[in-house]
Amino acid sequence: MNMDESIQIHFLGASGTVTGSKYLIELPQKKILVDCGLFQGVKKLRGLNWQQLPVNAEEIDIVLITHGHLDHTGYLPRLVNMGFSGEIWGTAPTLDIAEIILRDSAKIQEEDAERSNKEGFTKHHPALPLYNTLDVEKTLPLFREKPEGEWLIIDNEIKVRFQYNGHILGACYIELELKNKRMVFSGDVGRIKDPLLNDPKKPEQADILFLESTYGDRLHPKEDVLDKLERVIHDTVQKNGTLIIPSFAVERAQLLMYLILQLHQQKKLPASLPVILDSPMGANALSIFNKYHKWHKLSEEECQKMIDRVHIVKSYAETWEIIDNPKPKIVIAGSGMVTGGRVLSYLKIYLSREETTVLLAGFQAEGTRGRQLLEGADEIKFFGKYYPVKASIDILDGLSAHADREELIDWTSNLSKSPDHLFLVHGEPQALDSFRVKLKDTKGWMAEIPELYEIRKIKY
Repeated sequence: MNMDESIQIHFLGASGTVTGSKYLIELPQKKILVDCGLFQGVKKLRGLNWQQLPVNAEEIDIVLITHGHLDHTGYLPRLVNMGFSGEIWGTAPTLDIAEIILRDSAKIQEEDAERSNKEGFTKHHPALPLYNTLDVEKTLPLFREKPEGEWLIIDNEIKVRFQYNGHILGACYIELELKNKRMVFSGDVGRIKDPLLNDPKKPEQADILFLESTYGDRLHPKEDVLDKLERVIHDTVQKNGTLIIPSFAVERAQLLMYLILQLHQQKKLPASLPVILDSPMGANALSIFNKYHKWHKLSEEECQKMIDRVHIVKSYAETWEIIDNPKPKIVIAGSGMVTGGRVLSYLKIYLSREETTVLLAGFQAEGTRGRQLLEGADEIKFFGKYYPVKASIDILDGLSAHADREELIDWTSNLSKSPDHLFLVHGEPQALDSFRVKLKDTKGWMAEIPELYEIRKIKY
């Protein structure tokens, strides 16, 4: 590369918003896409998934994935449909999780389209999925497992390294070495002292830093999560009600199972109280916990005890048997922001019952049903109908898998010098601007907040 050559950065997602992570790094000899996520939340954002990308997918050489969540991997089959045929690199657990999530995403889209056409609550005739199971099967052969902590050669002037980042199994921040520049993509930074995962590693050099800002405007509450969970369970059981916990299938569901096991072992739960995991994806993610012990803190024995305390639903017919049973129970079901999945079947029946408690377990993005419930909506719409909210709504704030403002600042504390360019991404506008001001006041760093589809040119 000549010194007058430049890096072009295309902000294709998670810019000014918290979903749809996609950053295209255009170099003279390579086009590298970091993350390839779906937009979620408000209709305007979801509509972006259907638009043609403002870059040519056929020209992208490689995709690097920070972790397996839908907002970082869920656009991959769409990208392949647009002509991408390069390799997709990620750690082994990340790619295993991505496979589970993509299969589940395709199935949900197919089912939603079928239901919309059958029941007529669609403006599109016919309603179609964004992609289907066959599209996922075309995507999976492009996956390439890569080790954590080792520099890997993309070409003779570009190296990449995946570094452990907590958050979920397999999650990493990505370091991209471009001759004399190092770009760091934070992905989603995990928590310090997470019950299941080790503390994130910290980058030591970042000339160009892409820093997530999900919780850039706040600190996680210091509440004892176990005490709060115990209290909510007992309050619901005393009302003879059902506790429904919408949950992300990967890491969050397993963390909830682990916390419930702790309460059980401390004899703080009725031994006969059923605990149900109704998430096919969550059940599959359990097998990944058993497969990759070096990526988390639990022993094989602890994993087995966690599984033994929970009844895992095997079929949709069984879902309805559980729904029809009026006895008190705890149900953990996808999805975590109530955007789809099995939890909607439970809410269809239980949301209008005053003895029900819906316990949200982490961040609820703008425009999601989870955010609507959290903000006190008296009704929410799904399956083409409005359902009244009479259940109690609560949240376990302390369960978030994202670093808060202090933890994000701490994550940057090993950098040998301030970044030449700092881009705040993966946050809602208030969080982004608040974090920008905080970084300026505490570290003297001048951060930029890129807009969606903005293109930045940086010279070597």
